[in-house]
Amino acid sequence: MTLISPTSDDTLASDLEALQHDGFLVLHGLLNAEELRSVADELEPWLQRTPRCEGDFHGWSTTRVNGLLSKAPAAQRLALHPRILAFAEAVLAPACDCIRLNMTQAIRIHPGQKAQAPHRDEEMWPAEPSGQVWSLNVMWAVSDFTEANGATRLWPKSHVNRLGRSPDPSQAIQGVMRAGSALIYLGGLTHSGGANRSDGDRTGLVIGYCAGWLRTYEEQFLAYPREVAREFPIELQRLIGYRHHRPNLGNWEGQDPIAYLGDDGPCGPHRDALPPAIAAELKAVMAAADD
Repeated sequence: MTLISPTSDDTLASDLEALQHDGFLVLHGLLNAEELRSVADELEPWLQRTPRCEGDFHGWSTTRVNGLLSKAPAAQRLALHPRILAFAEAVLAPACDCIRLNMTQAIRIHPGQKAQAPHRDEEMWPAEPSGQVWSLNVMWAVSDFTEANGATRLWPKSHVNRLGRSPDPSQAIQGVMRAGSALIYLGGLTHSGGANRSDGDRTGLVIGYCAGWLRTYEEQFLAYPREVAREFPIELQRLIGYRHHRPNLGNWEGQDPIAYLGDDGPCGPHRDALPPAIAAELKAVMAAADD
């Protein structure tokens, strides 16, 4: 079985039809050479300094780096890519009023890494979507994805015909694509990282989106505290959670949380309400940070 992606002239409607039919879609050549080089160059120092994972699921010969919007600012453009956002908003609209960024993660699969255990990303939430789509992921190819170097394994239509924990590997296909392309797949699709049988690394960058009322995989407010988020474009501020979701989720002091980014009021962390010893310790930590 081979992957077929629509041409650049296809409409969003036909792209969505293909995505909803198979549970995944490859969009080839979304990044030009300059954009791709910028992403790769910004990721490389973090991939080099980050220890490899330890565990069968995350891999023993795999490197993962999170919080990319500030570490590799080129990732911001990927998160806000108009074609990708159109997909995410259209797919998730039946489940929510607005979408959120679920996570950003660079994944480098090194030679010798075994195939990851098949899984569905929506399993992170302990509830049944009941036919709705709660999340959508985009794997951006920073390097070429090949069958030999661990291109993502995908079980077509498994978002509809749910599979067990040990699906038949022969029924999977791999998301082979050139660097600069993007693999889009639904959160309910069974998939996994492939085995790297080559002598080179396979590097990808995952950006995930989810329904705006869900708890996210990556805690965005810790990954990007106020002093960092203030520098983001407002579209990105909204995407990481500075947005109210009906009926009353995510407010701050009874306001749209976007107001928090512009607030310099005295309420701060409510030091006066803390026990004296904790308040003194917090005051010392904040003073040291100011220095």
